[in-house]
Amino acid sequence: MISKPDSNHAIRADKLNIYYDKFRAIKDISIEIFKNKVTAIIGPSGCGKSTMLRAFNRMNELLPSTHTEGSVLFMGQDIYAPDVDPVEVRKHIGMVFQKPNPFPKSIYENVAWGARINGFKTGLERLSMDEWVEICLTKAALWDEVKDKLHKSGLSLSGGQQQRLCIARAIAIQPQIILMDEPASALDPIATLKIEELMRDLVEDYTIIVVTHNMQQAARVSDFTAFMNMDEDRAGVLVEYDKTNTIFTNPHDSRTEAYITGRFG
Repeated sequence: MISKPDSNHAIRADKLNIYYDKFRAIKDISIEIFKNKVTAIIGPSGCGKSTMLRAFNRMNELLPSTHTEGSVLFMGQDIYAPDVDPVEVRKHIGMVFQKPNPFPKSIYENVAWGARINGFKTGLERLSMDEWVEICLTKAALWDEVKDKLHKSGLSLSGGQQQRLCIARAIAIQPQIILMDEPASALDPIATLKIEELMRDLVEDYTIIVVTHNMQQAARVSDFTAFMNMDEDRAGVLVEYDKTNTIFTNPHDSRTEAYITGRFG
């Protein structure tokens, strides 16, 4: 069972190492993620950004021959402890993927499914499913666009709408943290702007961690930024982590400055 002690940190990783077979994908990463903030993870392709993100809700375990060393504390409890159920972890730490992946069901059912797998509980008993679906779609800035076609397929929506539907589906499970892996990389500029605006709105209620290749996006939406790179063995390492303004205007590591200014990556 996941406990919820009072803390300013939503996640704290300590000496985190993740291996695919014998290859170490990320190496000795320690980081603290603050509650109700947007934290961006940036760095060149192949440096382990998505691997680190997936470590925060044990999604890497869905890949064969993957194993994890070190600890990841969520609200003070190690999610890799033997008695912790990864399914329970994912109820508290939701995920939105790079490519929108709505279920081949109605818009309504995409959201209701998330509530049902969580037992539709924790203070929601007085709400009907219709009310909860509306709340989640409203939080995802989608309600006004779909309220008259809730029983149409989620696949009938545009790419940007599909991604916001996936966010509504994640919200329906009542997570405390939402992980986003390149959530706007497949979208046009207008849809991307809506996703960015949504992130800033959602951070009032959730902690958000986003992987992005778009440094301008990281600068626009995040409160904190983690810069990752590869060492000589091509393992992903955390080079620098600080407030976003510091990372982009006064980085402390020369490798960060080189990446930010476009000299590599």
